Amino acid sequence: MEMLNNTFFYNLEKTVKVYRQFFQGQLKENGFDITLDQWLTLKMIVEYPNASQNEIAEKVFKDKASVARIVELLLKNDYISKTPHPNHIKKSLFKLTNKGLETLTRLDILVPSFRKIALADTSEELIIITLNLLQNVQYNCQNKDAKKSYERKMIS
Repeated sequence: MEMLNNTFFYNLEKTVKVYRQFFQGQLKENGFDITLDQWLTLKMIVEYPNASQNEIAEKVFKDKASVARIVELLLKNDYISKTPHPNHIKKSLFKLTNKGLETLTRLDILVPSFRKIALADTSEELIIITLNLLQNVQYNCQNKDAKKSYERKMIS
């Protein structure tokens, strides 16, 4: 029987968890009072200014309830403002406040150094190969034809 900690997906999950903890520690060490998920949400609001809260949830891989809590904290701590959507009664538009913009600007400078530390001693070639592998896994898991093809191979 294969040991769990020797499997690809176990190590993938562990890597994501370790990196998230590292990133959060770097935020705290550099004087930021936001979480990684709050930072991701701020980034999405800037990159997709017309996105609904549900669309933001999809983009940051969080459930709707989690993003609702994140948005409430960002509103409460004056990182974002909220206005009614002009065309949709049930939707809101979010915009970064000055505090949110300043935070994002500072983090845009720091985050590449976090990534550089995490990827130290990793060649550009290995990064590209890994990105291709991850995209292939995503495709295989999302594409019904790929699943059917694999199932046919398993049967024959």
